[in-house]
Amino acid sequence: MGDAGKDTVLATRGISKAFGALQASDAISLDLKAGEIHAVIGPNGAGKSTLIAQICGTLAPDAGQVELNGEDITALSARGRARKGLGRTFQISALAMEDTVLQNAVLGAQGAMGTLWRFWQPALKNKALLARADEALARVGLEELRNIRTSELSHGQRRQLEVAVALTLRPKAFVMDEPMAGLGAEGSQRLTQFLAELKQEAPILLVEHDMDAVFALADRISVLVYGRVIATGSVEQIRANKDVRDAYLGDAT
Repeated sequence: MGDAGKDTVLATRGISKAFGALQASDAISLDLKAGEIHAVIGPNGAGKSTLIAQICGTLAPDAGQVELNGEDITALSARGRARKGLGRTFQISALAMEDTVLQNAVLGAQGAMGTLWRFWQPALKNKALLARADEALARVGLEELRNIRTSELSHGQRRQLEVAVALTLRPKAFVMDEPMAGLGAEGSQRLTQFLAELKQEAPILLVEHDMDAVFALADRISVLVYGRVIATGSVEQIRANKDVRDAYLGDAT
């Protein structure tokens, strides 16, 4: 893809985080390039959640930087990073369950446009916000459920809604934390197809336990073990890597 720095959208530069004697992140350097899905895999306790928290701004690293389109965003809050174009979907749902599908999408659009979610009525009558929310819901196939209370959605539909909320930000990059969690085979297949198309709009850093989905989707894979990246490469390279098989894939089948 030409010069490595040119098409790098999101990067960590040597980020480290310790909790007492536990080195949860050990000088991790990763990059996410335009048009790709870069998956981060590893056994439980490898430090994936800690890494995601540092990238998304909910946890400050002890050392190192996070960059978005070449800009150092390490000092920014999670919301500040979202405004800069970092879209996140959570392992545990952050949706407002008592609100409708549309209201959740409008909340995301409001945040994207830099306004605070203080006043419901003006937001729900704002044509620009509604248009952005409706467009995102249509993208994930939830437009017909826009007036349903979010708590009534299936698990898979909530996952779709999380992606829609992130889409309203029109992000420059996505960070997705186990989007396949709890989905059945059909739901995983649908989301896999959607993400394969979405990466052209904004690249995706994907943390995922579903290895079928990872091998189907990832352009590159980084393997995290005890807070350290032990290998980065294509699906074929990772599958063939003896260290990776010994550390993770051997017991992941």
